Amino acid sequence: MNVFIVHAHPEPKSFNGAMTRAATAALTNAGHAVIVSDLYAMRFDPVSGRHNFTTVKDAESYRQQAEEAYAAAHDGFAPELQREMDKLFWCDVLILQFPLWWFGLPAILKGWVDRVFASGGRIYGGGKWYDRGVFAGKRAMIAATIGGPESMYSGHGLNGPIATILFPINHGILYFTGFMVVEPFLVHAPSRRSEQDRAAELARYRGRVLDIRSAPTIAYPKLADYDEHYVLRPAARSRSA
Repeated sequence: MNVFIVHAHPEPKSFNGAMTRAATAALTNAGHAVIVSDLYAMRFDPVSGRHNFTTVKDAESYRQQAEEAYAAAHDGFAPELQREMDKLFWCDVLILQFPLWWFGLPAILKGWVDRVFASGGRIYGGGKWYDRGVFAGKRAMIAATIGGPESMYSGHGLNGPIATILFPINHGILYFTGFMVVEPFLVHAPSRRSEQDRAAELARYRGRVLDIRSAPTIAYPKLADYDEHYVLRPAARSRSA
């Protein structure tokens, strides 16, 4: 199994750092191949622009999707982006490792998605989306730390259900590009927990990554379940109720 971990935390001694090291060691010791993109260590630039490309579609007006489509047709992505795309195509499993900041991805990781998940058929586009996506057959999972306790992110919690908060990532990024989305692995308030608790969470995480091919996934409707207006058909609504 080839596993690609995209790590987004500025402090190597953080619990996110411990999770990435634990996953890498467990997978490697079990004979799997692991590549880690440590975005802060790489000094990855999250800002999109013409530097995304070595080609130019329109020098007068910058439209990112048009430039992405042109680059996809002419092998025109900047080397640092092409390397990240190659890792996506290499992997069987993608893991996004990050702390939940302001109810979403850290800026460096969101920028990685903005720049690397290019349209024009390279990562999506041309009818390649959701269950017909480029990465159909691969798995992806969020592995995240969350500052508040689990109760705070429940159905009646102050911050609302965690599934709703993570929906734009799970559905709008991972499933959108074809990945089968594994249930997220979440660690709440690691900085407020004992060393024993933290060690137990790392052990639990090692078990998850080793069993990720059989881990439970989030069931999303397929494109065929929607009508021509992209509204869920009545039969599919009853199945998902």
